[in-house]
Amino acid sequence: MKKKSTFSWVIHFAGRKKSFYIGSVLLAIIGVAMSFIPYLIIAKIVGMLLSKDMDFSHYMSLILMMALCWILRVALHSTSTTLSHIATFNVLGGIRTQLCKKLSTIPLGSVLDDNSGAYKNIIVERVDSMETTLAHIVPEFTANILLPIVMFIYILALDWRMGLANLISVAIGLCFVAGMMAQSQGEFEYTIQKTKYLNDTAVEYINGIEVIKAFGKTGSSYEKFVLAAKEGADCFINWMRKCIWFQAGSFAFTPATFLGVLPIGLLLVKNGGMTPEDFITSVILSAGLMGPLMIAFSYMDDIMKMQAIFGEVTEIIEREDMVRPDTLTKQPVGSDITLRNVHFSYKDKEILHGLNMDIKQGEVNAFVGPSGSGKSTIARLIDSLWDVNEGTITFGGVDIKELPLDYYTSQIAYVAQDNYLFDMSVMENIRLGKACATDEEVIAAAKATGCHEFILGLENGYDTIVGGAGGHLSGGERQRICIARAMLKDAPIVIMDEATAYTDPENEALVQESVAKLVQGKTLIVIAHRLSTIIDADKIFVINEGNVEAEGTHAQLLADCPLYRNMWEAHTMSKDDDRVDSVMGSEARREAAHA
Repeated sequence: MKKKSTFSWVIHFAGRKKSFYIGSVLLAIIGVAMSFIPYLIIAKIVGMLLSKDMDFSHYMSLILMMALCWILRVALHSTSTTLSHIATFNVLGGIRTQLCKKLSTIPLGSVLDDNSGAYKNIIVERVDSMETTLAHIVPEFTANILLPIVMFIYILALDWRMGLANLISVAIGLCFVAGMMAQSQGEFEYTIQKTKYLNDTAVEYINGIEVIKAFGKTGSSYEKFVLAAKEGADCFINWMRKCIWFQAGSFAFTPATFLGVLPIGLLLVKNGGMTPEDFITSVILSAGLMGPLMIAFSYMDDIMKMQAIFGEVTEIIEREDMVRPDTLTKQPVGSDITLRNVHFSYKDKEILHGLNMDIKQGEVNAFVGPSGSGKSTIARLIDSLWDVNEGTITFGGVDIKELPLDYYTSQIAYVAQDNYLFDMSVMENIRLGKACATDEEVIAAAKATGCHEFILGLENGYDTIVGGAGGHLSGGERQRICIARAMLKDAPIVIMDEATAYTDPENEALVQESVAKLVQGKTLIVIAHRLSTIIDADKIFVINEGNVEAEGTHAQLLADCPLYRNMWEAHTMSKDDDRVDSVMGSEARREAAHA
């Protein structure tokens, strides 16, 4: 895809409000004329004084005309700024809408694996930081560039030598600007990267503060944040240290137009090459020539930042979408899932190496294996969160790439170990499984998964707000609500990604009971955290280093697969240790009670 310029993105996102930007520019141009006329009036007044014209009415009419120009300038500027703000907020809304829409069309697995703080930083803070630049750059930057140009053309018309004289200080100032730009090249992008890293680190620190305190890692985590802050500060200091003298030189010489205008103009007047009236007009216009231009130059940092932000936005928007048809052209037969020669790479490293699997309709299938072996990756590929790099995954005999994404995802209920609850009521969180569900259907799903009783025990029952990420509920309660949501969806395939990994024994039993009701008559794919929960599975796949090392029933694998046998022995030993810990804990509690 061809890269768009910043201006092209602004016009694209402005949508129907782009005419507001055009109107803002036109009003700014008219405002430039209103700013230019007072300089000519002042020159006229000085000329009248030199000619000893003492008719006070002439002066008053010129002063009133000058006042009218200033009033019109303020009105035009205000209207122009209002129009540009309306268009800008439309641009910011368009960017955020486009980003959120894009996140729903690119492989979701890549979104889940990225730092959520980075997305939040771009969509909220980074985009919001463009508001001042976009809203003011159109009227103010335009006016501050056009006004000096108009003045310079007028001076050239009076005397081309005076026009060139104005450029002497500008040429010197531009040399300093060129030096500053040369020093800034690369430094600015690096500074932006460090700022992003600081923001991401801050979000990570705040989000994880509970875990950090619980495990006594406050010092190390705080040090990471402090280091990020120090690196960000050092980066800015180094950048400014390299640019400060160039910047100072630019600001010192560029506005100093009198360095060339006064000696050359006086010499021309002395030799009769210019009238005193034209000299005075040139000097007055020269005095106002560079002020607006310096204001325009002050926007350069903001423009560079905006370009960097648009670069980040563009990087997301131009990511490759998951290509799926819009309509169902091939009807799957049944709901068997087949993986054939599936290869998948993540961040240039191949994770799965030619997998073959047959998952039959209505059966219970379990994925087991060491941590990092690829179990969750397979589940995500089956749920179409990623696309395979090579090979095929079929559903009911049809390649899932040939099925509409909405249709295919409606056939799968995915229950992860860290399912997310939104900061809204229990009722609405469950209803996410089926948007058109009635309250009665939601309550029926909650009853079917054993959630109804504990929900009624909440402060406002089904209307209880669960808090951000479900923070007002326990881990087991959150998981059971997620299972009720999956129950309401009523999909023929259920994927359970270590759904009981973080639950305590009491809640685990309740969650397992909810799962049993959820998967009745459905195809179940479960990623097992505790092997004892899947010994009755119809088929167990042993995954190791991205390959299917063995498959079969629990008894078959105990007999034929050394890796599974070792895992089972380790699991049973850990269960014995848990029982000992439980007994010792009970004895300690009894002793404490007697004491």
